[in-house]
Amino acid sequence: MSGPATGRVAAVDLGEVRCGIAISDTTTTIARPLEVVEEGELEKRLRELVDEQGVSVVVVGVPKTLRGERGHQAGRVLERIERMRRELPEVSFVEWDERLTTRIARGGGGRRGAVDHLAAAHMLQEYLWAGRR
Repeated sequence: MSGPATGRVAAVDLGEVRCGIAISDTTTTIARPLEVVEEGELEKRLRELVDEQGVSVVVVGVPKTLRGERGHQAGRVLERIERMRRELPEVSFVEWDERLTTRIARGGGGRRGAVDHLAAAHMLQEYLWAGRR
């Protein structure tokens, strides 16, 4: 991340089919789940959030193993982050450890349904609590 950021913060839980999006309030204190979008629509939706909501930072979950290592899936996510950086050069992208966020969003169980936006909100709230702005 370069320099101090202004504006809202968003978070993305990348998936192969769906991506969850969360956004902060204007004070960057509270995260709220926003929506789930199809994977191919992500950059378009992020552009809208930058233009309409003033998003200047996007936190992206990078999956790690329980031992904290990056595997094959993390490599795919890092490649996607680089694409987003090229398409949205005015936005700061932050890589964030997303271990267990989907499980937490499901309430620890196997609850079905789209919870990607809840996982993104959990990750964003962790980022905001950490004071990483």
